[in-house]
Amino acid sequence: MAFSHPSLLFLFLTFLLMQTLGDAATCSTCFTQSRAAYYPNSDEQGTETGRCGYGPFGATLNGGDVSAASDLYRDGVGCGACYQVRCTNSYYCSDKGVMVVVTDHGSSHQTDFILSRRAFARMAQTTYAATSLIALGVVDIEYRRYPGQNITIKINENSNSPHYLAFVIRYQQGKKDITAVQLCETHNFVCKLLDRSYGAVWTTSSPPSGPLSVRMLFSDDDGDETWLTPVNNIPEDWKPGSTYDSGVQVNL
Repeated sequence: MAFSHPSLLFLFLTFLLMQTLGDAATCSTCFTQSRAAYYPNSDEQGTETGRCGYGPFGATLNGGDVSAASDLYRDGVGCGACYQVRCTNSYYCSDKGVMVVVTDHGSSHQTDFILSRRAFARMAQTTYAATSLIALGVVDIEYRRYPGQNITIKINENSNSPHYLAFVIRYQQGKKDITAVQLCETHNFVCKLLDRSYGAVWTTSSPPSGPLSVRMLFSDDDGDETWLTPVNNIPEDWKPGSTYDSGVQVNL
């Protein structure tokens, strides 16, 4: 391609630059550089007292591959989000890294993640390399949001039908965050907006009756919003402590 006039060449180069910057800004597969540590008092798995509201279940969620987050916690909006985290030292670290779920808030040594000891070790190529990573304590990493399992809903043990319902949402995927939740009666689609108690805990008094559909609002920093209704419903005879599979993974 030949340009007969300098201004045409300038316009063409400006277009290419703007397109490149736009692609970078909307890249859903790009990694962000950061650092990660691990819970120093962790035997292997996560904590049972995390600020996302998962309780004892938070220690074994995702097989124990969990993490506390600092800025990514965002007053609980980041709870339940899935991330691929991999360390960058090619001598010790695998290309795959580890998929973790945010279950807590915390930071250490300018880190974005404090992983469970199990998850920290799983970034390594081998068992020997994992021992070396653990000895380092803090490592350079890169991370990105990552599709994990189906979004699931766990009913809080303090729930009491028909007077009170509380649940946590886990395995939040995609680039957007869950910023609002509605609970809807499936036979007439009358919906009730829930309160975010803290972390990933959503609550309501006098919940709707019958099988219940959970509508989730996914939002990003640019103000783009999408309502999503899962395939599966919470059954009419829901029980405290039970877990229900939504039937959907989200890539919004």
